[in-house]
Amino acid sequence: MSECSMPLQRRIFLYGALFISAVMVLAGISFYYTISEAIEEQVGQRALDIAGTTADREDVKNAFKEADPTASLQPIAEEIRQQTGAEYVVIGNTEGIRYTHPVEERIGKKMVGDDNERALVSGLSYVSEATGSLGPALRGKAPIVDEDGTIVGIISVGFLKTNITSTFLQYADSIVGIVLIAIVFGALGSMVLARNIKKTLFGLEPVEIANLYTQRNALIESVREGIIMVDHNGKITMANSSAYEVLSFPKEKNLIGEPIEKIVPNTQLLQVLQTGESQLDRPATIRGKKTIINRIPIRQGQTIIGAVSSFRLQSDIEGLRNEVSQVRQYADALRAQTHEHQNLLYTLSGLIQLNSLEEAMELIHDESEEQQSLVRFVTERLQDPFLGGIVIGLFNRARELKVRLILDEESWLKQLPPHFEKGLFVSILGNLVTNAFEAVEHLPEDRRIVRLLLTDNGSEILIEVEDSGKGLDSGILSALFKKRISTKNGDDRGYGLVKVYENVQDLQGEIAMESGDLGGALFIISIRTGGISID
Repeated sequence: MSECSMPLQRRIFLYGALFISAVMVLAGISFYYTISEAIEEQVGQRALDIAGTTADREDVKNAFKEADPTASLQPIAEEIRQQTGAEYVVIGNTEGIRYTHPVEERIGKKMVGDDNERALVSGLSYVSEATGSLGPALRGKAPIVDEDGTIVGIISVGFLKTNITSTFLQYADSIVGIVLIAIVFGALGSMVLARNIKKTLFGLEPVEIANLYTQRNALIESVREGIIMVDHNGKITMANSSAYEVLSFPKEKNLIGEPIEKIVPNTQLLQVLQTGESQLDRPATIRGKKTIINRIPIRQGQTIIGAVSSFRLQSDIEGLRNEVSQVRQYADALRAQTHEHQNLLYTLSGLIQLNSLEEAMELIHDESEEQQSLVRFVTERLQDPFLGGIVIGLFNRARELKVRLILDEESWLKQLPPHFEKGLFVSILGNLVTNAFEAVEHLPEDRRIVRLLLTDNGSEILIEVEDSGKGLDSGILSALFKKRISTKNGDDRGYGLVKVYENVQDLQGEIAMESGDLGGALFIISIRTGGISID
């Protein structure tokens, strides 16, 4: 099994166990050599201390004055050897001839090792490592000096290296045991660590994590909304390309790690971090741009570890709404026209079945004449095909609702200015006329009247929509275009006039409402034709 194909949990366990084993083996070896050096140093110092103490004894010094020093020195040396545990205590003269030795046959022979010069010549006490008659040994040597300060002999106290090694091995057994126990606990710890890491990574393998990361980046970059993520400290951890575009930052600027309040001073992401409450579809102005923002906390269990904000320019959303509104206007117009034609066809079918051919011909002629008259009148007054089509659609809708829609005879509009966003214009006109239709739908048919005026006086386009309904309470006029207010039942109400107001503002126009001559509300909209300035 290759390394890449090996599961992450097993890989972490093996690497952890091998690492800990290697570390403990190295630590054990290092500890062994450290103890070895310490023991050798202690044994050498012990040998030196014994040699120095023995050399200072008066009975040892006095024995050198006797005719047979061995007789006095051999018992003393053997007693010291047995008491201290030394392998040997050898006393010799200045020529290196032994006066004492554990093996009596070697008394009188020359000392072995050739390491007596510093003691006999320089009068130094020292530790040496040499091979004597009993084998390699660690030896402490000291000169024997009489009352006159003359060097008369030398003492050599030795501990065999083999005995020292045996002491080392006793410690080595303990070290090996400790190392093995540490390796076992390290392996168990590696197993627990591997399981916890696997659990933290939701059971995913590194390749899967890398794929998810790549897919996540591709997904975030493909979203047209700006997305910014922050950590629990409010510092940016991610920002996609759309976020740079909406915030008008060059892509070379690095936002990662920056405090969110520094990049977006009026942000409420910090509030989301504190409260943990989501904020959806909130309007806000970011760096002078109107946006719609969603803010959602990021949780790990019950802990908030960050927050994410997605935002998009309000103009983008409004463009979609306007397109939907425009399509809806066309759909309503087509539906109304289809409905009227169906009614006409049903009537013609009945007349033909009753053999009332003259009445059928007359109905066809009247319908054709009325439709042609309407088209001719609208096209004469409103020469812009786009605008004329919408108004004809509204007429068909009014006929379906049994509402009398009047196009004011003073209406005249040759063409909408090219810089006008026609979707906004359609939305304004459609919403106002639809509201007017709804305002009179409860009245008797003969009192359902809506008047429409569209005119261009050269400097501005004027729109008037008046109905014969009951009008609006003057107490709600100040908030009429800013809040969702409706006189009709239903939750999905009150959007129309707010949308009209926003569209008029986007076209840099003005809107007002008065009481009309028909008894209902009169909406007056003025839009300058000199051009729309860009902030």
